[in-house]
Amino acid sequence: MGVDFGDLFEKKKCSLKDLSHKIIAIDAYNALHQFLSIIRQRDGTPLMDAKGRITSHLSGLLYRTANLVEAGIKPIYVFDGAPHPLKAKTIAERREIKEEAERKWRKALEKGEIEEARKRAQQTSRVTDEIVKQSKNLLSALGIPFVQAPSEGEAQASYMARKGDVYAVASQDADSLLFGAPVLVRNLAITGRRKLPGKQVYVKVEPEIIELEDNLKRLGIKREQLVDMAILIGTDFNEGIEGIGPKKSYEIIKRAGNLENALKMLKVEMDEEMLNEVRRIFLDPPVTDNYKLEWKLPDEEKVLSMLCDEHQFSESRVKSALEKFSSMEKLFKQNRLF
Repeated sequence: MGVDFGDLFEKKKCSLKDLSHKIIAIDAYNALHQFLSIIRQRDGTPLMDAKGRITSHLSGLLYRTANLVEAGIKPIYVFDGAPHPLKAKTIAERREIKEEAERKWRKALEKGEIEEARKRAQQTSRVTDEIVKQSKNLLSALGIPFVQAPSEGEAQASYMARKGDVYAVASQDADSLLFGAPVLVRNLAITGRRKLPGKQVYVKVEPEIIELEDNLKRLGIKREQLVDMAILIGTDFNEGIEGIGPKKSYEIIKRAGNLENALKMLKVEMDEEMLNEVRRIFLDPPVTDNYKLEWKLPDEEKVLSMLCDEHQFSESRVKSALEKFSSMEKLFKQNRLF
C-alpha cells in the first residue's frame, strides 16, 4: 500500500514520550487494517463476539488509543472518503489478493497448518462500512475527535499538519510525504515485537519520525520532483515503469529535472492527462476545513455498553483501559493555563 521509497529517507527513532503533548493525526484506515491483520487468534481467526461479529478493530482502537493518551499524546483519527477513480484498479487488485489469501487460509486450516493459516489470514483483513461506523462510535464515546476526509485520509491529515493544526501524520505509508506532511510518524500503532513474515524471528518495532523538508534538502529535490519519482515507481493511482525502484527513480529525476524529461530520456510514453491528474492528486487534493478538534473525557457508561454489553469485552479490562484516559484531564488543565 502506498509508494515504497526504501531507504531514501532518513528516519529518527523516537518513543511515545517524545511525542507527549503533541497532536497526531492518525490515518484511520491504515490503523484499522493493522488491527484487523494483527489482532487474531492463533489460527488466524479474527477476534469475534458471541454473534460472530469481528471485534479486532474495537480492541485495537481502545487499547492503542488508551496507551497514546496515557503517554500525553492527543490523537485524531482521519477517515478516507470516496476513492479517486484512478484508484479503482489498485482496489480491484487488493480485493483479488485478499480473496486468494482467504482461500489459502481455509486450505491451511483444513490441513492443520496453523502457522501458514495465520500468515494467510493476516492478508484477508477488510475495512467495511460497518467497521468504520463502529470505530467512529467508539471514538465518540472515548472523547477522541475524528475527521471525515472528502477523499484520501492521508491527504486530509497532511493538510491539517501543513496548517499547523496537528504536529504530524501517523501512517505506515510514505504517501503522506507526497501529500506534503511536514512530519510523518511510523510504527505509532504497532510498537513492541513484530514477527518477520515467513520466519520464526521477532524484531523490536519502535516509532520513527521522517521530516520532509530536511530530507528534501538532503536529497536536493523539491516535493514536486518527489511526486514525479513516485509516478516512475508506481503509485496507487498509476502503474510505474518496470525495473524502476526508489534509488533509480531518484537518480533519473535528479538528472532529468522532471518527469517529462525523464520519460524522454527513458524513451517511454505515459498518458499526459493521467500523469497530470496523479500530480494533482498529491499536490492539490480535495480536503476540508470542516472539522473541530475537541477532546473530552470518555463516556464510561457508553463505552461499557458498547464493548461489554454488546460485544462481550471483559469489563475489568475495559475499565482498566479507561483509567488511562484520566491523563486527558491534565492536558485540559495545561491547555487552559497556556
